[in-house]
Amino acid sequence: MKADEIQRRTKEAVDYLVESLKSGRSEVLVQYLAAMGRFHHYSFGNVMMIARQRPDATKVAGFRTWNSLGRFVNKGERGILILAPMVRRNREERDPLEEETVASNRQVLGFRAAYVFDVSQTGGNDLPHLTEVQGDVVGLRERLTGWLAEQAITVTHSIDIAPARGVSSGGRIALLPGLPAAEEFSTLVHEAAHELLHRGERRLETTKQIRETEAEAVAFAVCESLGLETGSASADYIQLWHGDARLLTASLEIVQRTSTQILGALYPSLQRMADKAEAQGSATSPPCACVPGD
Repeated sequence: MKADEIQRRTKEAVDYLVESLKSGRSEVLVQYLAAMGRFHHYSFGNVMMIARQRPDATKVAGFRTWNSLGRFVNKGERGILILAPMVRRNREERDPLEEETVASNRQVLGFRAAYVFDVSQTGGNDLPHLTEVQGDVVGLRERLTGWLAEQAITVTHSIDIAPARGVSSGGRIALLPGLPAAEEFSTLVHEAAHELLHRGERRLETTKQIRETEAEAVAFAVCESLGLETGSASADYIQLWHGDARLLTASLEIVQRTSTQILGALYPSLQRMADKAEAQGSATSPPCACVPGD
């Protein structure tokens, strides 16, 4: 697949989002942000394409990956188009991958159309539960705090920041004491996003409103990935961009990268398992899963 075709398909997904926002359909943005959390091991372009084609998708994989898990694509289901890299291994073999995570010893030769299917399009064995997080944040705050410490970012509690729930200031995050556990975790992610995104030159290049919106979008994507309820990513998000598709796309790419970074810090082993499972399943099935003779 040529580069201009790749750009066109990604642009179509972004254009759909922009037009939806212009017409007041803010729920489309919420769907896109939710997709960032659910599919954080996919590239920004593929996340946008998945959200555009099947906004209710929760877990996607290729034909072979589902089969390896004891599940099979239902007859007549239409695949979700993504772009998979064609890579050259050390032994000079081409290998199409579902996921865009490519080992450092492989050379990307180009991209091809591939198809994945949502779990709702399959039947068979129950999926293994890789994480127990379903509205519970036990251990997550500590794990994120530890990772932030490795980035030279300290986390403390202070009553003096009230009524704010959290404040970040150049390598220091202060949280308001006494917050409910889930709210405290979401606030910590929000402030961590500020630390990762809004220091140095970029702080000077963005308005306070954009910085707050991006941090809240990161918190929404991370919490969505972990199954946590959040009231963020409201329609107010839309008002920032004033129809500027380029600004919106750039901001969403930054949100995608930052939420992926935080989720990888929270679940490094789970991230490796997800990447390995996706890389093992080559999406060679046709866009329509039909049995021979249909």
